[in-house]
Formats: sequence, C-alpha cells, structure tokens
Amino acid sequence: MKIERLAYAKINLGLDVTGRRADGYHIVRMIMQNVDIYDTLSFEDNDTGEIILTANSEKIPTDESNLICKVARQLQAEYGVNKGAKIHLEKRIPVAAGMAGGSTDGAAAYLALNELWGLGLDKNRLCELAVKLGADIPYCIIGGTALAEGIGEELTIISDMPECNIVVAKPDIDVSTGWVYKELDSKEIENHPDIDGIRKAIESNDLKKMCDLIGNVLEPVTASKYEVIGKLEALLTQAGAVGAFMTGSGPTVFGIFDDKGKAQKGYDAICNNALAPQVFITKAINPNKI
Repeated sequence: MKIERLAYAKINLGLDVTGRRADGYHIVRMIMQNVDIYDTLSFEDNDTGEIILTANSEKIPTDESNLICKVARQLQAEYGVNKGAKIHLEKRIPVAAGMAGGSTDGAAAYLALNELWGLGLDKNRLCELAVKLGADIPYCIIGGTALAEGIGEELTIISDMPECNIVVAKPDIDVSTGWVYKELDSKEIENHPDIDGIRKAIESNDLKKMCDLIGNVLEPVTASKYEVIGKLEALLTQAGAVGAFMTGSGPTVFGIFDDKGKAQKGYDAICNNALAPQVFITKAINPNKI
C-alpha cells in the first residue's frame, strides 16, 4: 500500500502574543492560512518495523531528529504498531521560513500513517497527539483559514480568505524562532494587531480591510535585524500590493494582490533585485475543499 499526501505551507494573517505560560510557551492569537506551496510525501508499509525516511535535499535531516520520524515513533509507541514505513519527502516549502514547513510535514505524517496503519483516529485525537510535538502541527492537520489561540492548538475554523494573488519571498537568511521570542520578551509590545477585526474582515470578504488590519508582533524584532524584510515589503507595495507583511518569526515576506498582473510585477521586481532566492506566485487554499 502506498499513500501520497501534499503538505501545504501557511502564512499568518495576524499574529499576536498576549502572555507566557509557566512552562515557557507563549500564549498567542493568530489567523492562520494555507497557501498553495506544498511538499509531497509518499508513504509505504515496511514490515520490519523500521522508519526509513529519504528526501530530495541533503539539507533535510532524515534521522530520528526529523519531525516526520518523531510522529511515526510516537504513533508506534502509543498504539503498539509493529509495522514501519518507508517515507519519501519532496521538499518545496522554504526551510526555516516561518511557513510551518516542518510542522506541515509532521501533520501529513499523522494523517498518512493513521491511514496506512489502520489506526482509525479522528482529527481531534491526532491534534491531541500532535501538540506534544509542536504547537503548529494541529493547525496543519486541520488546515484552511483558522483562528489559533492558546499556544496555537486551540483552533476555530473561519470563512475562507478573500480571493487574491499572493507573492511569497524567502530571503537567503535563516532566523531562529527562539531568538525572536527572547527578544520580544525583553521589550514591551507597543502595537497589538486587531485579530478579531481581521477575522471579521475575512468573514465579510473584505480584502482591503483585512490587509489594513494585518499585523505581526514578531515583525519589528526580526525586521530590525534584517533590513531585507523591509526592502521586500517596499518592492511588493510599489508593485501594487494591497499589503505586504512578514509571516511567523520570519524572514519570509508575502504580498497580497487583487490583480494577477500586479502580482507578476511584484514577483519580477524581487527577482530583478536579487533580494530572495525563493520566490513564488501563489494563492490561498483550503486543503479540505480540494
């Protein structure tokens, strides 16, 4: 038996940090959105019980440190699974980009291994298991457009994002999420985004209002160290983006366009200025409706 799954990247349409738990986890309110940039994972039974992971890039660890392997080991231990799996990852989502590339691969592993090994678990149970390995994984299991609260695991599905074109650009730098949150903790957050307002704009299908309200409390931290983030946002805005923002802890920037021609102009501007080696023209997607 062979199963193939697409693991979609995410962007943040809003990211606020409202506190910190005693265990160190930050309390957040975020609007999460899948985009049509994805990794492809294939899964096959392996009767030896081994988990064998291969990837199309040498930059991807294929040992037990990979989240995909951790998911498989967790399910084996939790449900007494004697079977193993041969797993291959075709990586397209930028790495260390603030796009949940690792988390979405982990989510794909939960969904595929649940089917491959006949565990019969529903998504709620998979999310309960997933949060033990990463706060973004439950969202990646559920997908679509969602309000994420708590440490990111409390999910409320909302209306699909208004239709638009999105340019995504990952500059040639990697940002430590731990460093970003540590810097955030050392300062007073001056501007909290209106997460409820963003949600209302999405539910009203008002793209401009949504873009007017989008904010990310982590952006001032990352952008103050890496000026390329501001440069990318400026190029996208000059090309006609309704708004341009950083996703997650960065450094990836995305521009939202109401016209495909303007989106192409933004894409070309980034490529011509050589500010980011990985650039995509994409769109919002709800994997549950494909």
